[in-house]
Amino acid sequence: MRIEENEFIELKKSTAQLKKGIIAMVAMLDKHKRGELFFGIKDDGTVVGQDVTAKTIRDISQQISDTIEPKIFPMIEKITIEGKSCIKVSFEGENVPYYADGRAYLRVADENKKITALELEQLILKKNRFDFHWDDRESEKSVNDINEDVLQGFLEKAKKAGRLFHTYKNVETLVKKLGLLKDGVLSKAGEVLFCDNNSFEVQLAIFAGNTKATFLDIKSYKGTLFDLLERSELYIADHMKWRVKFGKLEREEIPEVPILAIREALVNSFCHRDFTNPKGNEIAFFKNRIEIYNPGSFPVGLTPDNFIKGSEKSILRNPHIAEVFYFSKDIERWGSGLERIYKQCEEAGVKVSFEVIKTGFVTVFHRKDASKTSTKTNATHQVTHQVTHQVTHQVKKLLLICSGEMSRSELMEALELKDRVSFKNNYLNPAIKEGFIEMTQPDSPNSPTQKYRLTKNGERCFEENV
Repeated sequence: MRIEENEFIELKKSTAQLKKGIIAMVAMLDKHKRGELFFGIKDDGTVVGQDVTAKTIRDISQQISDTIEPKIFPMIEKITIEGKSCIKVSFEGENVPYYADGRAYLRVADENKKITALELEQLILKKNRFDFHWDDRESEKSVNDINEDVLQGFLEKAKKAGRLFHTYKNVETLVKKLGLLKDGVLSKAGEVLFCDNNSFEVQLAIFAGNTKATFLDIKSYKGTLFDLLERSELYIADHMKWRVKFGKLEREEIPEVPILAIREALVNSFCHRDFTNPKGNEIAFFKNRIEIYNPGSFPVGLTPDNFIKGSEKSILRNPHIAEVFYFSKDIERWGSGLERIYKQCEEAGVKVSFEVIKTGFVTVFHRKDASKTSTKTNATHQVTHQVTHQVTHQVKKLLLICSGEMSRSELMEALELKDRVSFKNNYLNPAIKEGFIEMTQPDSPNSPTQKYRLTKNGERCFEENV
């Protein structure tokens, strides 16, 4: 295999030329947002080989991390070419301009040219317009990989919201109308929105104190963005503190953080993350706060306050993903997410803050210190999930017809339901949330062979309602 230098490939004889190799990486990133760097190959393509140890790989990774800003996450691997050991560094990034020790560069043929002040200004302007979007890139998935149930569920939800009126014919026709299929190729947006098997991941954890020293629970979810949005919201709702407010005729359960604010923060986190970063989104419970983190730099020259005050228009990192969430009404209107989160928390008396950190963006919901609340409040918190469950008539119907292990379609048929969204929101999800129904394959919620069955709590509730 003969490798030649070009605008996307840089060759270095050995890691002794690492500094120059990193400058070439920055030049390719600023020009093309991706590239490859090889060690063990002379610039004329002659393979000479390179000593490769675990320490060699670590040193390259550390030097890249220390030199390039904003951070990138390259893949560094040992490969064999013409029987000789070499190193291949593959990299990509959307956050141009990139800098090597404070200097920006552009790739011109196989040369690395320092960027002029005017060129740098144009790069920054282009970045703020997000002219080239990750979610518009070609995916390796096809329409055959799309979860049709998720796609149809989205369409029904969008119709109900009054934002989409397409008639469902088949998978290919709908994703094409959504702009997620071009010349028969599915986009990255289509992949993460509707394909179960994709690279997107959400990590969730509960920590014992205010640091990450000791965790009490840790989970990792994969799936479509719609599935992960739902599972993340349920996880947070299940682990938050709730209090009970008793009215004249019924009781009301009130979460410590408004559910609508939580959902806004999750959607915002998914829509605006940097998908080129392999790091997953994170949800972390601490004793004094709940954090929702996503990797991805904040728009240059702007702060969260600009959006909370409504003085700036939305800058979309992933516009196709955002548009689909808008159709389903998971996004209410462009650029209003932070403002809505802030207002909902303000009305509920919950402190919320937004932190722009080096590796991404964090929404922080500050929890009230239980030790400082009144005895009455503490008692109320303790009562919350011990009181008798408020079983809706829909959940009762589901429990009464659930026999053995049944699929979603079998349950809907038994209930004489055709609306997947209504079944999911009013029957299945509430029953799962209350612990009455469980999945037979908990790690594969969208599996075509997924079945549901009564839990022990569900069986007791069934007996009470027969």
